[in-house]
Amino acid sequence: MYRILTLLTPKEIDECRGIAASAGFVDGRVTNPHNKAKLNEQLHDPQLYQRSSQLLLQAFGRSEEFREFAFPALIAPPLITRYQPGMRYGAHADAAFIQLPGGMLRSDLSCTIFLNDPKDYDGGELHVRLGDADLSFKLDPGQAIIYPSDTLHQVMPVTQGERLVAITFIQSRIPDPFRRSMLFELNEVAALEGLKMDQVNFSRLQLVQANLLRYWGEKP
Repeated sequence: MYRILTLLTPKEIDECRGIAASAGFVDGRVTNPHNKAKLNEQLHDPQLYQRSSQLLLQAFGRSEEFREFAFPALIAPPLITRYQPGMRYGAHADAAFIQLPGGMLRSDLSCTIFLNDPKDYDGGELHVRLGDADLSFKLDPGQAIIYPSDTLHQVMPVTQGERLVAITFIQSRIPDPFRRSMLFELNEVAALEGLKMDQVNFSRLQLVQANLLRYWGEKP
């Protein structure tokens, strides 16, 4: 259960790159000093972090595809990170709960937003283990990959150039991934076929959608 979506406009991509170019970065382990798998850098300037995270949160907010897939209740402020030659992030699982300024977030979904051209660097693929499948992602700038937080995943070593991404975590109103997937599929079918249905049956389908969200969803 993963989703690739186009999240950022060209102007927003340029703005994120400009922020990264002017910002200071620190060792990514500053937020988790005992994580031996982590070897990257993260944006450190508080003002630029706030500016970039607000830009990215606004992009999430206008994405209907994101809302329909993730059923978001909380989104962690996205953080720009970079990988230079020799850097990587070994196989790891994301923390189940993440402390935010306003309280705790449960990580149901993880997200990586790609900010520079994949031709700008060698290596740096995001590998996500879903069941027996090992999926690899190296996307175009402005694209995002959303995947379950309860999976092992890793960033392969960058051998040349610079990998620039933003990462965030999402708490879903429907924490169970099977239920979230089923409701997403049901909503997709309703959106694609609903107007072709008999009005009474379409209304019945909408009632099923609403009731499943009431039954399975946590309070926003």
